[in-house]
Amino acid sequence: MSRRNAPKSVIKRLPVYLRILDNLIRRDVEIISSRVLSEETGFTAEQIRKDLAYFGAFGTRGTGYNTTYLREKLLRIIGLDKETKLVVVGVGHLGKALTRYNITKNPYVNVVGIFDANPEEHGSEIEGHKVMPMEEMPRVIKEHDVKVAMITVPAEPAQDVVDQLVENGITAILNFAPTKLHVPEEVHVHNADLTIELQSLIYYTLEDEKKNYAE
Repeated sequence: MSRRNAPKSVIKRLPVYLRILDNLIRRDVEIISSRVLSEETGFTAEQIRKDLAYFGAFGTRGTGYNTTYLREKLLRIIGLDKETKLVVVGVGHLGKALTRYNITKNPYVNVVGIFDANPEEHGSEIEGHKVMPMEEMPRVIKEHDVKVAMITVPAEPAQDVVDQLVENGITAILNFAPTKLHVPEEVHVHNADLTIELQSLIYYTLEDEKKNYAE
């Protein structure tokens, strides 16, 4: 099957496999079976084999996968075999934390621009990177040929920010703003709402309480 035919659910699992492989390689593990990958990821061995089969045959029956080889293939499939340049818009507490993490802990991206509408933030630094005014964003995106952006702005200005990003050539956006964004069909948006994730998790604590009460 072609790369474009892979379902979104499969694409979202690939970085999980990559993270596991990175950890295994650091531990000098050369070969791993789909069963062990299953134990490491929580996905079934059958699901892992099916996911990888969308892109080719990478393992040996009865032996498993060479970790370095599979990692190299996943990097190429995801698009991380070359430097991914990233701009960040919004430097509140969450924006600063995520920016700092991507600069210091994410080896697959290069943060080339950090922007905020608040003049008080302009000139401040995050891990040696200066925060710039929004007016600088088009120049930086064009200069570095950036295609990926992360926004951590409040809900109200989020759509205007996204419109500016799209207008200047951004085609992939990781959105932490608590609102639905409208973009052209060719632009991809992934929404990450930490509040919703936490609230949905709390549901399971209530289920545990009900179970204990019933017993």
